[in-house]
Amino acid sequence: MYPLRLRQASHPLLFRAGSSDVRVFHQIFIDREYEPLCDLPNVHLVIDCGANVGYSSAYFLSRFPSSRVVAVEPDSGNYEMLERNLRSYGDRATVVHAGIWSENVPLKAAREPYRDGREWSFQVRPAEADEEPDFRGVSIPSLLEASGADRISLLKMDIEGAEAVVFGGGVEWLDKVDALAIELHDDSSFGKASVVFHEAIQDRGFDVGHSGELTICRRRGPAIRPALRMPP
Repeated sequence: MYPLRLRQASHPLLFRAGSSDVRVFHQIFIDREYEPLCDLPNVHLVIDCGANVGYSSAYFLSRFPSSRVVAVEPDSGNYEMLERNLRSYGDRATVVHAGIWSENVPLKAAREPYRDGREWSFQVRPAEADEEPDFRGVSIPSLLEASGADRISLLKMDIEGAEAVVFGGGVEWLDKVDALAIELHDDSSFGKASVVFHEAIQDRGFDVGHSGELTICRRRGPAIRPALRMPP
């Protein structure tokens, strides 16, 4: 385990040698996939779904010094790193050992590996009635309610296909979200997440663009920065 010091994060970050951590780090701090969101005004609450080891959460906490982050991660190894990487941010960071789902249900780690099967490709599934759950599943509305906030300034989501379940249920809560950054997965057992997602956000007041592997949605208002490439 090695510490990283960089200008984009207020505190050093740890990474695990031989893990997918370096790939996640590269996406966030080298490719700067979240940079199109850097001009978001009045960022108070960020919910980081699929927070992995905390690099995206640390990026948001450092970029938006008046914000607080709720970081949700189901994998126990990633969660341990998440706790350590966000500890220096004190009560501005809340870490939750859970998986994101459309409702609050018990979850299990998926049996079959997804994609490369490494730390950043962790999938979940609902626990059967006769199974001991590995962790709880939490919905976006329950996280918002627990935070005590009225709105979500930024919702980040990278949950390896389960976004098809989250956005396939009731999505009235989307009206309380100001911006989203989501990685959509169309090759999982959950189905075509991109289709489900775009149907869910249709007519809900978002402008949509892309940055790297991310789909970026911002509530309509001031012009989007040129760095946000709009689809044709």
